[in-house]
Amino acid sequence: MAWDFETEPEFQEQLDWTRAFLDEHILPLETIELGVTDEQWVALTTPLKQQVKDRGLWACHLDPELGGQGFGQVKLGLMHEILGRSSIAPAIFGNNAPDSGNAELLAIGGSEEQKKKWMEPLLAGEMRSGFSMTEPDTAGSDPTLLETSAVRDGDTWVINGHKWFTSGGSGADFLIAMVVTNPDVHPYQGSSMIVVPTDTPGLEIVRDVPNMHHPYPGQFARHPMGHSEVIYRDVRVPAENLIGNPGDGFVLAQKRLGPGRIHHAMRWIGQSQRALDMMCERALSRFAHGSLLADKQMVQDFIAETRIDIASARLLCLHAAWHMDKHGSSASRTEIAMIKVYGTKMLYNAIDRSIQVHGALGYSADMPLEEMYRNARASRLVDGADEVHKVSIARRTLKEHAAVDGHPTEHIPTRRAAALDRFADLLDIEVMNS
Repeated sequence: MAWDFETEPEFQEQLDWTRAFLDEHILPLETIELGVTDEQWVALTTPLKQQVKDRGLWACHLDPELGGQGFGQVKLGLMHEILGRSSIAPAIFGNNAPDSGNAELLAIGGSEEQKKKWMEPLLAGEMRSGFSMTEPDTAGSDPTLLETSAVRDGDTWVINGHKWFTSGGSGADFLIAMVVTNPDVHPYQGSSMIVVPTDTPGLEIVRDVPNMHHPYPGQFARHPMGHSEVIYRDVRVPAENLIGNPGDGFVLAQKRLGPGRIHHAMRWIGQSQRALDMMCERALSRFAHGSLLADKQMVQDFIAETRIDIASARLLCLHAAWHMDKHGSSASRTEIAMIKVYGTKMLYNAIDRSIQVHGALGYSADMPLEEMYRNARASRLVDGADEVHKVSIARRTLKEHAAVDGHPTEHIPTRRAAALDRFADLLDIEVMNS
């Protein structure tokens, strides 16, 4: 029986290096990130990316033959927990969204030419990409309602539609657009993925949509790529830009989003642990109403509940990662959905409690908690709303059960009668011997 919570010594060494590297080199950059130009940011981060590559930790989400490390989801999960402590760390390790998911999508469904043209430069950090699926006029949690269309015209696809929250769109070299290529069949068979270079005529990046995390685009010298509004007006791309076959869109989307949800969840654990660390430090340092905050039972409850939540989420997440490694993404949909839902709740509560213990300081921008809090709200929406995942979990759980006629299976009088009948001979012997 294999049942082990240990990490192999060789990989633990890599994790220890990652944590020390993040603490020493990446966390300090958070405080100046928005105040530098893109050129300065490249100068600051390029040497760090090279150190990651030299360590063999670049683009770990892909197999070695595709330019990655082939870690598998369990190792990726452990690594992402560390990287999740800082929102800028994944990009320095070559596995930031949406580039990591887009690289996986191209690896799964792309032709050799597509991999060479877009995936390899993406992995090398020479290109950036965007994922263009959500639309302003249709429910993002129901992609069967997509309206953006692509019509075949000779050797080209002609795309028309309106997208928003296109991740990374404003700084991308190309977008991967999910579009309807056949409206006459079931939506699950009628959508496709197409690569659209951002310099294609007719493609308009309207703006980065202001949101809770970045409410004022352009406020700082450097603004990390946000979520763009995009218009497609008779955008023509070569037919060979289609990824996979016509109608593969939903299959590719699920293969892309499954691992991504695990990585999100593990990064949330890292963020939550950072919030807990700040909460404990504050509790041991702040004196109020006759004692340290750490001595007050209400604060102790915050700390205990947060640590329990983090440990629970970690186990759920690693089990989902193990299940994916063993059975694949499609067979692990329930496990992935559970950690997505639980992880968002855990993240929100951990940051909220930490802000409460810090008081006005936690609410201010003098601590990273307020930005963490704003960014965390998106977790209940990205990669599918929590409510949609709960419905999915419930439906699959119900399929594992069946209705019964008459009394419930656990009905005690019925079970007692069955037990008396089953053990009648033994009971008779006991009576005769008494």
